[in-house]
Amino acid sequence: MSKFDPYSHLGVSLNPDGTLTRTIHCPVTEANLEPSPGIPTVSKDLTLDQEKKTWLRIFRPTKLPSNDNTVARLPILIYFHTGGWAIHDPSDFPIHAKCSQISSDIPAIVVSVAYRHAPESRLPAQYQDARDAILWVKKQMNDPDGEQWVKDYGDPSRCYLFGCGCGGNIAFNTAMQVADLDLEPLRISGVILNQPMFGGEKRTSSELRFATDQILPLPVLDLMWELVLPKETDRDHRYCNPLVKGPHLDMVKKLKRVLIIGYGGDILVDRQQDLVTMLVKCGVQVEARFDPVGFHNIDMVDPSRASAVINIVKEFIF
Repeated sequence: MSKFDPYSHLGVSLNPDGTLTRTIHCPVTEANLEPSPGIPTVSKDLTLDQEKKTWLRIFRPTKLPSNDNTVARLPILIYFHTGGWAIHDPSDFPIHAKCSQISSDIPAIVVSVAYRHAPESRLPAQYQDARDAILWVKKQMNDPDGEQWVKDYGDPSRCYLFGCGCGGNIAFNTAMQVADLDLEPLRISGVILNQPMFGGEKRTSSELRFATDQILPLPVLDLMWELVLPKETDRDHRYCNPLVKGPHLDMVKKLKRVLIIGYGGDILVDRQQDLVTMLVKCGVQVEARFDPVGFHNIDMVDPSRASAVINIVKEFIF
């Protein structure tokens, strides 16, 4: 029997200098500034930080809802994509399509963040990139020449951090870190975690039960943490395991509203449910929506599940 290689499963290979060669190449979707038939949104790319090579893709619905002939302001969703810290960008077809659907169906202004990849950049770099994106949105609101889609169509009082997989981890940790910042007129009204990625040294029942999962087997999950956590740390670092004791628990109490979506067949489900319990104990207003049927990233491949997730998010926002 050939030995399982988590690197090839993830579609990467490790170079001698510690960087990765990414062998999986997703079809890329260009941003579309002009409305196109059958496409419910327009999108554009903007630089976030030139030195860090981070950028944003912004989506807005082509049909803008109106009240009394004035355009109604839309919630702003700052979005952090899935990809195990190491792969994917907002221009990758599945990520672009997901953000376009969220923007048109909710409807909302979606700011999709191209954060730095691991292991070339390790945590907390991804949280810093997320913080940069939040401060960028704040800046547009306060700048007379701010980015028009955000400034003219976005509602600063309804800003949400929305993350999937490792992006859920980014949304959660960054929400705590910006809780004390003056973001006026921006207000983080909630945090949306779709199948968020957390871990720990001690194995959970779901990690053992789904250790040979086809999509996210345990050795691949371990590899993702190995690539992104600060060197010389383990999976009980607070970035990975928020249940460990530490001063960050005081920050958890500053989160206002959190939505957590999960599936019974996801290797991460026990960690997600433990997080719900911890948040409730900390007095956070939590909405937990777990479907017993479904696997990790099912909403990326099943259109009916994708619509169900968007409906849950819509209820949470409105």
